[in-house]
Amino acid sequence: MNIQIFGSSKSFDSKKAERWFRERRIKYQYIDLLSKGLSPREYQSVKQKIGFEALVNTKCRAYETLFMAYITPEAQEEKLLEHPELFLTPIVRSGKNATVGYCPDVWETWE
Repeated sequence: MNIQIFGSSKSFDSKKAERWFRERRIKYQYIDLLSKGLSPREYQSVKQKIGFEALVNTKCRAYETLFMAYITPEAQEEKLLEHPELFLTPIVRSGKNATVGYCPDVWETWE
């Protein structure tokens, strides 16, 4: 199992996800979403599994300052890839499976 956690150091859910995998001695790769971001291929893979709306944090300050609610869906996707602070965290991937947020019930089924 190849687990990737895309998270933020300020996100409590990201820290909880790391702790959940660490306590079960499941190896994972942590990627800081704010500094590295998601590659376009990773983004497409996660979006296909979860959907665009579930990935966007509509409550963050950047969502308002970038006027995300008022632009076209294509422009929203461009902004999302340019500004990783717009993603909800953590994004946890295992192959083709993916979740957004703290979802231990789903992660248990991956094992």
